[in-house]
Amino acid sequence: MGRRSWPTGALPPPGHAPAAADICPVTRRGRLSCSRAEYLFKTASAERAPHGQGWTVHQLRHSALQHLAQAGRTAPELQAKSRHQHLASLGRYVRLGEETSARITAEHAPAARRRSR
Repeated sequence: MGRRSWPTGALPPPGHAPAAADICPVTRRGRLSCSRAEYLFKTASAERAPHGQGWTVHQLRHSALQHLAQAGRTAPELQAKSRHQHLASLGRYVRLGEETSARITAEHAPAARRRSR
């Protein structure tokens, strides 16, 4: 087996060149690997992280979902964005308050359905 990674700026051998879709048209560089993106993000966020170790890309993903949920996005919208397969797995982001729960119950009560006919 050949080498799997190359120094920054070095080009891989011809058989290991990235696909055309993975090359930036401006810089002509290949896409970052997941581990390299993780390293760069942790390094860049270390100063702002309360524990001084930087955040992971996984933590960034969860943070984005929390902000979208707080902005009022629906569970199906969060599911589409996050690609979670089950709505139940989004429970940590979508929290119904008492007012929302009461409104939904009132909208779907039998008396409300009879009035809308």
